[in-house]
Amino acid sequence: MMWRDLFNLKGGAASIQEINQRILADATVSGTNLIVLVMAIMIACVGLNMNSVAVIIGAMLISPLMGGIVATGYGMATYDVPFIRKSLIKLSFQVGLAVLTASIYFLLSPFTSPTDEILARTTPTIWDVLVALCGGIAGAVGNTRKEKSNVIPGVAIATALMPPLCTAGYGLASGNHTFFLGALYLFFINAFFIALSSFLIFKILKVPPHGNV
Repeated sequence: MMWRDLFNLKGGAASIQEINQRILADATVSGTNLIVLVMAIMIACVGLNMNSVAVIIGAMLISPLMGGIVATGYGMATYDVPFIRKSLIKLSFQVGLAVLTASIYFLLSPFTSPTDEILARTTPTIWDVLVALCGGIAGAVGNTRKEKSNVIPGVAIATALMPPLCTAGYGLASGNHTFFLGALYLFFINAFFIALSSFLIFKILKVPPHGNV
């Protein structure tokens, strides 16, 4: 076996058409994905309130937020500006809905004191950047395989996209701007580096520019 074959991403990769359809399906914000998003928000909020890692992990597993971020990286790789714009609009809608729903939940919740799980999402570190970058690479590779594996759920847990948005909702509901801005900054770091690493993987796979799929 040649050394270059050890890291050959094209081996076992799905067709460009299949990857394109998969990206479009994962980036959808209506119907099933919208319902799942709202349920994931509620589960994550309950987990943060209860200080339960298991419940928070459950929310991360079912969250569809990864789709819009990977779609943005895909649009960058295919030089498709309208697709990038649509992906960012959809992602912004998801982010806004998540923060708004979390804010309403925490306004109605009888538990108002910040738990350890909430506090952990307010101070981003360099390790969050490393996790997002590695997770984005693994997620993009897993998303381009002929058969989906357990990579995507693992990436969803590692990068933790949902809890920061729910923490931002807590900060908004409690009037704590430090929590709100810190949590949004953590989400932005995760989203940016996931999109960037996805872009790099799609370029390595040489996805064609828009119109040549």
